[in-house]
Amino acid sequence: MNKVILMGRLTRDPEVRYTQTNNTLVASFSLAVNRRFSRQGEERQADFINIVAWSKLGEFCSKYFKKGQQVGIIGRIQTRTWDDDQGNKHYITEVVAEEAYFADSKRDSTTEGNAFENTFGDTAPGNMESSDFEVSSNDDLPF
Repeated sequence: MNKVILMGRLTRDPEVRYTQTNNTLVASFSLAVNRRFSRQGEERQADFINIVAWSKLGEFCSKYFKKGQQVGIIGRIQTRTWDDDQGNKHYITEVVAEEAYFADSKRDSTTEGNAFENTFGDTAPGNMESSDFEVSSNDDLPF
C-alpha cells in the first residue's frame, strides 16, 4: 500500500504549468512538515516535502493555497528519474496529491476556500473534517 498523509505549511505559492503532450494542468508546491519529536534544547526540525497535484485538484490548490497556509494532503509517494542535456541522471521523490484540505482554523483563514467545506479531492474522506486536525496557533514557520 502506498498512502501518505501530511499536514504542514506551504513554503511558497503553488507553481502551475501544463504538460506538453495533452496540456494537462499540474501544480507544484512544497510543505514544511514539523518532525514529531525534537531533542531537548534543540529547535524543532522540519522536512520539506515536494507535492504535485494534477488537473482539477491542481487547479484548486493553485487558486486557494498560499504561502504560509497550513494544509493537509493525502496522496501517494512517487519516484522519478530523468537525464538532463549533459547526460546527468536526476532522481526525485514527491507526493502525488489525491486529496487536499485546509487545516488553518476558520477564524485565522482569510481565503474564500472555506466555501468548499475545507476539502477537495477525488474521493470522499469519510468523517474527516478540518476540525479533526490539531491546530496550534503558536506554530512557528520553519522558513
